[in-house]
Amino acid sequence: MAAARGLSVTATALRAVIPWRRGRLSASCQGLQTRWEASSSSPEAGEGQIHLTDSCVRRLLEITEGSEFLRLQVEGGGCSGFQYKFSLDTVINPDDRQGGRGGVFEQGGARVVVDSDSLAFVKGAQVDFSQELIRSSFQVLNNPQAEQGCSCGSSFSVKL
Repeated sequence: MAAARGLSVTATALRAVIPWRRGRLSASCQGLQTRWEASSSSPEAGEGQIHLTDSCVRRLLEITEGSEFLRLQVEGGGCSGFQYKFSLDTVINPDDRQGGRGGVFEQGGARVVVDSDSLAFVKGAQVDFSQELIRSSFQVLNNPQAEQGCSCGSSFSVKL
């Protein structure tokens, strides 16, 4: 199980990126069901797609507001060569890629952006949100581009 986990950022750290306004969580929960029901699209399995689990979609709808989205990047580092980096963002860069056009993979109203360099390392992967007793985090699971990961699951090596 540890090998399937990618480097993740805790929900607390993500909340620190954009300050929470008083009442924001309760206000976002009221609109959560509406946003979830309004967008029933789920991408078909396809090469070059990033797939979002239901728990990832739910959590992103809770913590994002307006034009915010989750950015997934792959950086050099870790004991296996590459590591995942998650952050909240509002700006789509010219080198961002998305399923279809632009830089956004959208599912159920939740959005994830991946730059073109990182997409080569995560295409076909699944982004999940996991809650455990000791942490809550976004993770990359089932990455077909990863050959192996380190024992802690924070880095991976690519298939050649």
